[in-house]
Amino acid sequence: MDIDLSRFSGPVIKSEIDLENRLSGPTPDVVRAMSELEGNLMILGVGGKMGPTLARLAARTVKDAGLNKKIIGVDLFPSNVHREKIEQAGVETIACDCLDRAALESLPDVPNLVFMAGRKFGSTGAEHLTWAVNTYLPALVAQRFRNSRIVVFSSGNVYPFTSVLQGGPSEDHPTGPIGDYAQSCIGRERMFQYFSDRFGTKALIFRLNYAVELRYGIILDIAQKVHAGIPIDLTMGNVNIIWQGDANARVLQSFALCDTPPRILNVTGPEIISIRWMARRLGHLLGREPVFTGSESETALISNSAQSMTLFGYPTVPIGRVIEWVAYWALIGGPTLDKPTHFEVRDGKF
Repeated sequence: MDIDLSRFSGPVIKSEIDLENRLSGPTPDVVRAMSELEGNLMILGVGGKMGPTLARLAARTVKDAGLNKKIIGVDLFPSNVHREKIEQAGVETIACDCLDRAALESLPDVPNLVFMAGRKFGSTGAEHLTWAVNTYLPALVAQRFRNSRIVVFSSGNVYPFTSVLQGGPSEDHPTGPIGDYAQSCIGRERMFQYFSDRFGTKALIFRLNYAVELRYGIILDIAQKVHAGIPIDLTMGNVNIIWQGDANARVLQSFALCDTPPRILNVTGPEIISIRWMARRLGHLLGREPVFTGSESETALISNSAQSMTLFGYPTVPIGRVIEWVAYWALIGGPTLDKPTHFEVRDGKF
């Protein structure tokens, strides 16, 4: 396929190998954070959309920096192929149904834990399972790993819709979750807060808004619709986005910020991005005219990441570059996770 690269401002990512290398390349700040982290690191829920790239980043940092620590990935691992790919990166894996208390108790003690097990899509009609994974399981994990430092994945979905003119909610903004998924995410946070208070566990609640890479994320959702001529719903007219490699780096840097009571941190990109603008930019790169339906609401599901920018600096990959990378990926038919984000949902039903 002949692609007009004159529309692109710089080099693009052309293969999954290049993509994995880009996502797992440690920055000096990550090397420093991992060097200062005492003991092994376990990632519970490593098999999801973001877990494998986080595990590879941690393992690569350990290897490149010559550090003496294990990276352990825990998940159900229904696919051996998926598990083997994670192990090839230097990650020790353990298959475990963590809702089974005996199985959870059998996991090794670790001083550092990333909790990223969660359930979102398919929640409607199976709300009980979503609450079990997102609220009951955190209660079990918080008790089992009471002596660990824990970075707890949460979601910007815990916030209410707010005006796009006011910069998004900061960490002290009242929560207002819509629907079972978002409400169960508050349940997750409350369980870790309760057991932190009870046991003195140091933790950080990592409220993430829309990490993206080339195989998954809002930008890919929009690019696929632009390329196929599918109308783009503008009702959720604005979003926050961060490159997944930068989000992963912030996870590993967050252990130094764990505290009791748990610190809360919004993690996303610095911009409030217009869906209409993004679609038009992708249309230019793809040689397609985007088709729109509806109009922008005055509110959106966004958050203010000023605190994380102050702590960690701005993302190493600007969003304009990610848009170009995703556009090229769409043009070459690069592999995807085939998991739409459903970012446009406003009723909380996923």
